[in-house]
Amino acid sequence: MLLRLAELNAAYAAAIDQDRLEAWPDFFTDGCLYKITSAENHKRGYAAGIVYADSKAMLRDRVTALRTANIFERHSYRHIVGLPVIGSDGVTAETPFLVARIMRDGRTDVFATGVYLDVLTDDAGSLRFAERIVVCDSSHFDTLLATPL
Repeated sequence: MLLRLAELNAAYAAAIDQDRLEAWPDFFTDGCLYKITSAENHKRGYAAGIVYADSKAMLRDRVTALRTANIFERHSYRHIVGLPVIGSDGVTAETPFLVARIMRDGRTDVFATGVYLDVLTDDAGSLRFAERIVVCDSSHFDTLLATPL
């Protein structure tokens, strides 16, 4: 399971980092939950997130909006994803991450650090996210949080 999840995380990060955002929703089940929140809000149990989607269709809509409607400064990400810790139930996992943002002028900044809290499912032999809560260490969110983490 550890190797399968590490491979899933690597492919997930590569899809985002290589601007293959149309492939991003395919890492999730149809009835998934994807949320970006702060550690403080997560600790308090707040349900709302900075980004919130409760289906693969909503993730696809987000990508369509990014491509056609949203206006933001061009940038790219580089994910550094740690090794996951798999829960004793075999379906939950916690994985640390760091995301660097590379701006069009070449400047690189640490954009986000935190942990992915996942609920996983085996979908016909392919590991998928039934739930991915992106818990960012900082409660400060940049206005350029357009691309998925």
